[in-house]
Amino acid sequence: MGAGFFYSYHLGWTRLDAATLLGDLEAEGLRPVHPVTGRTVLVSLDLPSCGARSPVTREQLLSLSGLQRLQEVGFLLWVDGGPDLLVRIRRARGGVVAVEFSVGELPPVERERAVSAIRRTVGRASVLCIGFVVDRSGVTAGTDWDGVVIEGSAYLDSWPDAVAVREEIAAGHPQLTVMDAVTISPWKVFGSAVPSLWAAEGHGGGGGRGRSGRECPGRTT
Repeated sequence: MGAGFFYSYHLGWTRLDAATLLGDLEAEGLRPVHPVTGRTVLVSLDLPSCGARSPVTREQLLSLSGLQRLQEVGFLLWVDGGPDLLVRIRRARGGVVAVEFSVGELPPVERERAVSAIRRTVGRASVLCIGFVVDRSGVTAGTDWDGVVIEGSAYLDSWPDAVAVREEIAAGHPQLTVMDAVTISPWKVFGSAVPSLWAAEGHGGGGGRGRSGRECPGRTT
């Protein structure tokens, strides 16, 4: 099982944001409905029931994903009617909500489709995304990405495929401030995968703390 992930960070998160994000993901081929049963499935993130699955309605999923009463919620998306991936939405620091996609377990073709679809979705103006991290192999899964993207303070021991942060975060981070970056408003984007992530749009370019995969994600503080 791979630990690869795509984390995105959002301000002002509400039920409407959850509905918008879900609708945009569906338009990109990532759907919260089992291709055979037609069920929408929640995944428990809490011990001792971690990994337990429960069917819910779409309205229930949207209500829970708005995090009005919860600190986090997990559910499944299916890629083009094929393999599924775990999504975790959680409250991070400073009023920011993190959306974590566990893409590492997908087969290579579906993984690339999912990464591209998520990148396009979180980059739309309809969902206020302040930054994201792409790490297909999960080598930086132990990094405090909340500390990097939200606060600009955590240190990077290794590098993901791409990390996007606000300009003021990049300018104040001791490592990012000396690195080459591509400016793609509203972010400064770092990493070797930047050209491939934006290839369709014609851009070019010169890693919350947590774990991905099917084990329960670690909690952050």
